Amino acid sequence: MTKQVDEGLSGKNNIEIKSKLPCEKSVEEQLEVMEEYTRVHKETHGMPKGIREIQCMKVLYPRMFRTRKREDLFVGRYDALPIGFGAVTSLGGVGHYCVFGKLYTFQESLKDSKDKERVNKLIDYWVDHDLKGKFANKYNDKVINKVFSNTALTAPCESSARLSGMMLDYNKLVEKGIIGLRQETLSRMCDDADNEFYLAVLDALDLFTECCDFYVEKTEIELKNENDSEMQEDLKTIIQSLQVIRNDPPKTFHQALQMIWLYTALAGIINYGRLDDVVGTFLKHDLDSGLITYSKAKAYVKCLWTLIENKRTTVNGRVIVGGRGRKDPEAADIFTRIALEVCHECRYVEPQFTLRLYEDTPDDIFDKALECLADGATYPTLYNDKVHVPGLAHCMKISEKEAEQYVMFGCGEMNIVGKTVGTPNATINLLKTLNIFMNDGVDPYDNVYKGDGVALKKMKDIQTYDEFYHYYLSLLDHYLDILAYSQAKSYEVMNEDVDFVFNSILMDDCLAKGKPLLDGGVKYLGGCNETFGNTNTADALVAIKKLVFEEKKYSLSEINDALLADFEGYEKMRKDMLDCPKYGNDDDYADSVYLDLYNHVSKYTRAAGIRNGLHHYGIVIINNQTNTEWGLRTSASADGRKNKVFLNPSNNPQGGADKKGPTAVLKSISKIDSRFHLGSVQNIKFQTDFFKNNMDKIKLMFKTYFDRLGGCQLMVTVVDAGALEDAMVHPEKYPDLIVRVSGFSAIFVNLDKEVQKELVSRTLNARF
Repeated sequence: MTKQVDEGLSGKNNIEIKSKLPCEKSVEEQLEVMEEYTRVHKETHGMPKGIREIQCMKVLYPRMFRTRKREDLFVGRYDALPIGFGAVTSLGGVGHYCVFGKLYTFQESLKDSKDKERVNKLIDYWVDHDLKGKFANKYNDKVINKVFSNTALTAPCESSARLSGMMLDYNKLVEKGIIGLRQETLSRMCDDADNEFYLAVLDALDLFTECCDFYVEKTEIELKNENDSEMQEDLKTIIQSLQVIRNDPPKTFHQALQMIWLYTALAGIINYGRLDDVVGTFLKHDLDSGLITYSKAKAYVKCLWTLIENKRTTVNGRVIVGGRGRKDPEAADIFTRIALEVCHECRYVEPQFTLRLYEDTPDDIFDKALECLADGATYPTLYNDKVHVPGLAHCMKISEKEAEQYVMFGCGEMNIVGKTVGTPNATINLLKTLNIFMNDGVDPYDNVYKGDGVALKKMKDIQTYDEFYHYYLSLLDHYLDILAYSQAKSYEVMNEDVDFVFNSILMDDCLAKGKPLLDGGVKYLGGCNETFGNTNTADALVAIKKLVFEEKKYSLSEINDALLADFEGYEKMRKDMLDCPKYGNDDDYADSVYLDLYNHVSKYTRAAGIRNGLHHYGIVIINNQTNTEWGLRTSASADGRKNKVFLNPSNNPQGGADKKGPTAVLKSISKIDSRFHLGSVQNIKFQTDFFKNNMDKIKLMFKTYFDRLGGCQLMVTVVDAGALEDAMVHPEKYPDLIVRVSGFSAIFVNLDKEVQKELVSRTLNARF
């Protein structure tokens, strides 16, 4: 009998808005590869974990690389199977993984019962060896039974085992090349010859070389059969680049991009960092010397954009440009301008193109960014160095020079290039926690006790708002402690199993210390906790504070009765709640409640992480579709929100609650102290005609928000009034309508209906 897999370990909750491209390999070959991977994993038990890791990876690469598409100017497309090795869930999984949900789907596609049984044998093995499952099994009593297994988002908080929050030092890669990395490793082995991590590094570098040679052979065959002269030149360029980067540092723009792209495939990384800083000097040299034309350079960037888009990682594919701390800003900005043109023309969902603004940002680059947004590209997202550099220096306990190398990934979490790991392994629903507290630890959504033994005071016995708030925070703090503990322990479990060798090579100080990423190698091991329902919770607290304790219009018990009834028979009370001050209107009363909650959650989270041995640990106020999915599983709340309605995204005001226009919204948002978070997302939506007709005013407003108010970030959607509503009814008319969900963009018609409703609810800021 095949072992059963807990739903929480199935991988069903991995964020995927777009369907993956079909695997190039036949079903039989896919099954053979997964069986071979499993065999090698089993037979290498007892080997040093890093060496075992590379032995397993050799089953996948170069075999799982895809055939080059005719339009590809770089090679390195690949397929991820339900079983394999990786660093992020968006591609496959973390470490030695089995995505059981996808494996079940694969099994259903098989017609032969013998083949189905072959899959059953794989399931039986990986139930005990999938890294995520190992975490669940080891910490079931202390963590998993409380938060992890609730994959339907019915728990007040959730924990996972993932490793996505890091950005490799691609400058180190292109400056040293494979030969330089090999020489550094061999040099350090002179004093540490038996170091198992170093031996694994050498194996990994050999594998990179083998993959280059694999593609040289494949491309040479293509070249022999190609008659088109332009395509012949492109193929020759690919071959030449591979022959160089298999050993030496890249010398050209194409070689640098090809090296980065191929290395990310082997590292299992889907974010590309400050590409302008990494490849800008190569680009400038090639343009100045006449080696390539501007149009060819643009073609290379467009091809890279297409390759990133085709990976379909939804919330990733980050490319960051601009900002302080670049080695050659002039050269970097040449890349930035080309990239903005490509974004404007392609209008892809990925890459998640991001522009860092600082005092020396050229005015034409800002203008190009606004032009992209005006035409509905949703990119670039805008980040403010003036706020983030000092803020992250404080939050992460690092120097401002180090903080200048900040990058965002996923939905907006931040890390430092080559120096930090800060994976978001935790999420918490602030609003559900409030509702649980108001019902003696029982969740009104499903009537299940989730108070976890925390002593809570009954509503009828609470006399003051301060007392109410204190007991709410006591339950919230309990969950925050669990999540911080879970974050630290997830790293420990990963480190027991894998080295993440390719990743470790390009992270400080792994080679210097002779230790892999999570075994003391990385300079700063941190983490982050995603918070949801921030605005709903603050507005609910405002209503309770005002209506119960100040105006004494209702009792806490009466408020709770109304919520349990989903306001049926309590319509007047709901109107009173909706009429209370709301965050997002530059109203000090409402904003102060929001800030009190933010300050507590951010500071307590930070302290909890440090208590659990992390160098830094912070909240990220972001959203993906989780705000909608969690809202569907959260009962009615005192902000006037009805049962099973989406939570408001990030730290934006609730839809329709911002009564005073975009300037007031930005003023409220800018009050948040950036020293206590590791990412905060602000969505703002404008009507197309209004945005295009007021570009100068909008530019001034954005500059004021960033320069004078200290705003940290903006994600802008520009869309025709009524377009989203019409797209819900006639999706066939809007196949390419792109919207900002929050930390990522998506094709509107591909989103779940409830997510669409939440997006429609956001205010069109068509006035000043």
